[in-house]
Amino acid sequence: MPIEASNDTGGHRRIRLGMVGGGQGAFIGAVHRIAARIDDQFELVAGALASDPVRAKASAKELGIADDRAYGSFEEMARAEAARADGIEAVSIVTPNHMHSPVAKAFLDAGIHVICDKPLTTTVAEAEELVALVRKTGRIFVVTHNYTGYPMVRQARAMIANGELGEIRLVKVEYLQDWLTEPLESTGQKQAAWRTDPARSGAGGCIGDIGTHAYNLACFVTGLALDELLAQLSTFVEGRRLDDDVQILLRWKGGAKGMLWASQVAVGNENGLTLRVYGSKGGLEWAQENPNHLWFTPYGRPKQLLTRGGAGTLADAARVSRIPSGHPEGYLEGFATIYAEAARAIRAAQAGQKPDPEVIFPTVEDGLAGVQFIDAAVKSATSKGAWVRMT
Repeated sequence: MPIEASNDTGGHRRIRLGMVGGGQGAFIGAVHRIAARIDDQFELVAGALASDPVRAKASAKELGIADDRAYGSFEEMARAEAARADGIEAVSIVTPNHMHSPVAKAFLDAGIHVICDKPLTTTVAEAEELVALVRKTGRIFVVTHNYTGYPMVRQARAMIANGELGEIRLVKVEYLQDWLTEPLESTGQKQAAWRTDPARSGAGGCIGDIGTHAYNLACFVTGLALDELLAQLSTFVEGRRLDDDVQILLRWKGGAKGMLWASQVAVGNENGLTLRVYGSKGGLEWAQENPNHLWFTPYGRPKQLLTRGGAGTLADAARVSRIPSGHPEGYLEGFATIYAEAARAIRAAQAGQKPDPEVIFPTVEDGLAGVQFIDAAVKSATSKGAWVRMT
């Protein structure tokens, strides 16, 4: 059955949610807040919404968060919420990358489930520490690779798992933007400033910001694990400290080959995330800017257009589709699917159970894989194009 946006929470009260980051001037925080409410499973009740305590509390006031739950720091919030009988049950982390690890650790140690933006951390060592801590605490940890929530992405994944493409041979994924074609960070634009700052973004610029989305999407849909890569990371804008264009050759375990191109200086592209997968029996093509369509070509037969909610839609796609076929459904709903899956996992954990097998979301291990991908690509690029094996 589709996940329906309504006031029905399945007989449960809403999960009490806190947020770190996402205050005044932020972009992704508002996206997470909308997504968390679409299926009516969460209620935002607390926040440490900015690094500056004054701005954090002003941001909380704008969102209707009670004064006594508007915190000046994430440390204060973790301690105080863990001590309350009505404390938050999950926290959403929507800070710049360098803060993901310390914030996540604080809330995991406080026994609180975590929903974290990508990439997981800025270093492999930090990511490995988080994996170990999640396993120790037993908390649910969700990484918001939102494109895994799109219905036709779930459709593609199911078709490949069902063997409809045969043996996978070729995987090509692109994520193209142009918003950093000029040195926007030098104007003081907040989103550009931290994304091009190694201290806050980590060793990868474009590769960490959107390259990890492309890589995660390819892994999620195909079920393949990467063996090794050869990367060229370029910085075209003079004075920029991190890469703004990424071109990578991929060798997957099992013999498949592929390519990944991510760019934030490809003029004329807004949000061009596309995936093409070809096997011994057929091929699939999906584009994020036209997300309700999936092209399927069985070898030797005409190309078929599969649509969200249309003929041929599998249960995997139908379960995460909210509105009738033919209506646009995309970015916000993709995020909402991740939150809905997180809610089901959290409720199962609270009952001492595992979620149903159909519940799928990017885990802390997937987050680690993304950081390992960034690390391997940077190593390859700085080694003048050497093949680097994934750890």
